[in-house]
Amino acid sequence: MSYTVPKLEDFSPSALDAAARDLKSALQSESAAISSEADWKVLRDRWMARKNGVLTLLNDQWLKAAPGPAKREVGQRVNEVKKVVEEQIDAALVRVSSAVSASRLEQERVDVTLPGDRRNLGIEHPLIRTMNEIVDVFKRMGYSVAEGPEVETDYYNFESLNFPPNHPARDTQDTLVIKGQQGKPLRERLLMRTHTSPVQIRAMEKQQPPIRIVVPGKVHRADTADATHSPIFHQVEGLAVDTNITFCDLKGTLDQAAKAMFGSSVKTRFYPSFFPFTEPSADMQISCFKCGGSGRLNGERCGMCKASGWIEILGSGMVDPNVYGFVDYDPKKYSGFAFGMGVERIAILKYGVDDIQLFYQGDVRFLRQFA
Repeated sequence: MSYTVPKLEDFSPSALDAAARDLKSALQSESAAISSEADWKVLRDRWMARKNGVLTLLNDQWLKAAPGPAKREVGQRVNEVKKVVEEQIDAALVRVSSAVSASRLEQERVDVTLPGDRRNLGIEHPLIRTMNEIVDVFKRMGYSVAEGPEVETDYYNFESLNFPPNHPARDTQDTLVIKGQQGKPLRERLLMRTHTSPVQIRAMEKQQPPIRIVVPGKVHRADTADATHSPIFHQVEGLAVDTNITFCDLKGTLDQAAKAMFGSSVKTRFYPSFFPFTEPSADMQISCFKCGGSGRLNGERCGMCKASGWIEILGSGMVDPNVYGFVDYDPKKYSGFAFGMGVERIAILKYGVDDIQLFYQGDVRFLRQFA
C-alpha cells in the first residue's frame, strides 16, 4: 500500500522519530518494488512532485501544523527526511538503469563463435563501367577529363558549335527545352543538353591550346523509349587542338583507342559524314570482333555486324574553323579534331545486350551478370 503522510498531533522528538521511521520504511519498500524506468518516474513524482508529492505534504502537515516552539525541531526532521528521500530516489534510478543496461547488453551479446554474415558487395553499373573504360583508354593517351552542366543554354549547345538557326536539331521535337524560355533571346534559352559537345566550348574558353580533353556525361533528347532508343543516354566525346594536327592524327588516335577497347586484331575504316562543328567529318567503323570481319559465324550470318563484317561505333572530324571564332582561337595557327561515341552502343556491343532499356530498369537479375 502506498505511503500516506499522517497528521501529527504529538510533535515531541520521540513522536517525530517514529513518524520518520515509518516514512523511511515505506520509501524503502516502494523503491525496492520498482523494476523499470517508467516505475521510477511514478515513484519520483509521487514523492517529489511540487503540488501533491509526499515532501510537499510534509511541509503542509508537519511543519506548518507544528506549534511555534516545535517548528525548529520539526523543520530539522523534515530536512533530514527530504535528504533521505532524494538519495533513495537517485539510488533507485541507478539500480533500474543498471538493470536495463545489463538486459540490453545480454540481448545484444554477440556470439563470436558463430559464422559471420557475408555481405553482398555492389558492382559498377555496366554503363558506368563502360564509360570509365573508354575514359581510361584516352587518359592513358594523355587526355584529361572535363565535365559540364546538363542544363545548357542554346548558345553553348548549338550556336557556338556552328549549328545554324534553322538546323533540324534545334527543333523542339528533338530537343527537351526548359519551360518558360520564350521571352529570352534564343542564345540564352535553357535546354537539356543534347550532346556533351558544349563542354568542349567551355573548356576552350578557359584555356589556350594545346588542349586534349575527353568528356563523359549524360545527355537528353526527345526520343521515344524502345529497344534501341532512350530519352536519356550517355556519351563520351573528345577534343584535341594544337598546331599542325591533321586528319592522320585523328585516324591514328581513334584506331589505337578501338584496339584498346575491342582487341588488337580489329581494323578501322572511315567514311564521309556530316556534323555542323567538324569539317571534314567521318563516321568510323571497326571490323566485327565477333566474326573477325568475315560476316559469317559458325557458317551462319553474323548477327553482330548483320553479315557486313563492319560495325559503326562513333562520329568524328576536324574541328570546323568557324568554331574557333567563338573561343578566340586563331584558325590559321591551330587545328584539331573531335569525336564522340554513345556509351550505351559500346556497352551493347561489348556485352551482347539486345535491348537498351535493360540498362535502366534496375533488374538485379540482369545486373548480376556483370559482377
